[in-house]
Amino acid sequence: MEIVTARLRLDALRDEDADALFAYRADPAVARFQGWKPASVVDARRFIETQDGLAPDTPDTWWQRAIRLRDSGTLIGDLGLHFMDDKAVEVGISLAPAHQRRGYAREALEVMLDFVFGGLRKQRVKAFVDPRNFMCMRLLEGLGMRRRAPQNGDVMFELPAAEWLAAPDQGGDR
Repeated sequence: MEIVTARLRLDALRDEDADALFAYRADPAVARFQGWKPASVVDARRFIETQDGLAPDTPDTWWQRAIRLRDSGTLIGDLGLHFMDDKAVEVGISLAPAHQRRGYAREALEVMLDFVFGGLRKQRVKAFVDPRNFMCMRLLEGLGMRRRAPQNGDVMFELPAAEWLAAPDQGGDR
């Protein structure tokens, strides 16, 4: 499955993405906020292999999508959906530092929230964020997600489908 936006393409991670995936996921600026940190390029390649053929909405799995620049196909990050149960999805996103603060994370999350709520008919999306990750928390709040009680040291955010689907679409800016 491929999703295309104005500037991005979200699709499957490929074997040739292993070097780039390792480079930004192992970068200390990114890794400090992540639950999964590859130890090597081989580790990144193994992770990509676990995604091969995995269908969205497979219970208790993470379904990871590559975030690529639309025109060049350059891998700049990844976005994962954790299918918690038949009603809820957890979302996580990582971007290479060189591509942060350009609106790419918001663009990728908006289209993925449309897919989760409109295509998969899930009832809520959650995110768990390291409390030091102020930029991510600001991003999630800007998408309409609300802070909930902390869990295991992380700040929990939640967005019900009804709120996302009722929000007026303003050309990609909700």
